[in-house]
Amino acid sequence: MHRLLDMTARAEREHFWFHGFRRFVRPLLERAARALEGRDHPRILDCGCGTGNNLQMLRRYAPAFGIDLTFSGLAYAQRHGERRTAQASATALPFPDRVFDIVTSFDVIYALDDRGAETALKEMYRVMRPGGYLVLNVAALPGLRGNHSVLGGEVQRYTRPALRAHLERAGFSVKRLTYTNASILPIVAGVRFGQRLVGHHESTREISVPARPINAALSAILAVEAAALKVVDMPVGSSLLTLASRPPGPEGAEAGPGQRTATS
Repeated sequence: MHRLLDMTARAEREHFWFHGFRRFVRPLLERAARALEGRDHPRILDCGCGTGNNLQMLRRYAPAFGIDLTFSGLAYAQRHGERRTAQASATALPFPDRVFDIVTSFDVIYALDDRGAETALKEMYRVMRPGGYLVLNVAALPGLRGNHSVLGGEVQRYTRPALRAHLERAGFSVKRLTYTNASILPIVAGVRFGQRLVGHHESTREISVPARPINAALSAILAVEAAALKVVDMPVGSSLLTLASRPPGPEGAEAGPGQRTATS
């Protein structure tokens, strides 16, 4: 377990995929932070913070708190200085209503079935202040299932219409919804197709950092895509990234459709 956590933390720091992911996400976080300027004591909640690496990125915008279901990941984060973390499920957040200005969830709800994903999104809506923002990343395109799906506990991969429907049912207003990793999609599709031919199995190779020249080249490709994403949405890709908001007026004053209004 310690070796797996170390590999995960290293991948989050060095792997080209995570370099690209952070480049994709930062403009959405910056857009949300600008929209919320002037709020008293803004807070960010990361639902599924894992080993805590993304909390460092989030703290650039406001004090960041994290929850995760896995105790081992939280223990790793706490050993490395993260104190604002707690063990909890995204489907039952242990916070009062309307206390966070930005809620993030990166590659978490794909490990839930439809009912679980809807519950998690409604919980994120509940703990968000009216006018707050959600930044969400999920695995995309069911045809891309592979070994990483087994390692990550993946239950489903999303299409753009399916994710939009989930968000709107929870009460969110979608501001931006785009595929990402379009530039490396042929590579990903080829690898996943090969894995399906021999059968899916759990493999830590999915989080191993490639050789330095390959890692640098793929990171550079994703950097170009990140620049393009500032002006255009991608029509296809291996991930889906969204910026959504809880309406600031009467629509956002109460819990979203089908939600409870207090924590259990």
